[in-house]
Amino acid sequence: MAAKLAISCFLLLSMAMSSAMAAEYSFASNLNPKVLRLKKEKLTHLHLYWHDVVGGNKPTSIAVLPGLSNTTLFGLVNMFDNPLTVGPHPKSQLVGRSQGLYASAAQTEIGLLMAMNFVFTSGKYNGSSIAILGHNPILNTVREMPVVGGSGRFRFARGYAQARTQFFNATSLDAVVEYNIYVLHY
Repeated sequence: MAAKLAISCFLLLSMAMSSAMAAEYSFASNLNPKVLRLKKEKLTHLHLYWHDVVGGNKPTSIAVLPGLSNTTLFGLVNMFDNPLTVGPHPKSQLVGRSQGLYASAAQTEIGLLMAMNFVFTSGKYNGSSIAILGHNPILNTVREMPVVGGSGRFRFARGYAQARTQFFNATSLDAVVEYNIYVLHY
């Protein structure tokens, strides 16, 4: 009888300890948004220009993996740190950098996988960023890609970006792309 009581006490104590340990080591919990002092959600429109400089003596985009020698350059991967400006001219006001990569991920069209952060370096959004990840069929007049996140003033960001090529040099492969970005954030 004493042995059964000792085993029962041991089992109860083990269950209580494992339950307490599970609570102690929990990695997730539900929060009230007020805990993070989130204010009213707002919609921001960003209009800027992305300068992809592949040629010349100061490229901002370099191939880190060559593509197959076919019409879509399937497999090509470029890493970039491109200027973001308020106007299409390269000397217009710099507001940030677009840092990331694009990869030719389509075999039947020229379609890029874009993975990039727009990192703002001036003005109200200095130190903040938005993340864009999506398909970019560059021969289309207008392309749409999702905004999947952000930091700083763009915490909890979501939305979409529309891209329109303003300039493309077929020899150097340099391009200027206009971005209209619509971002919901707190």
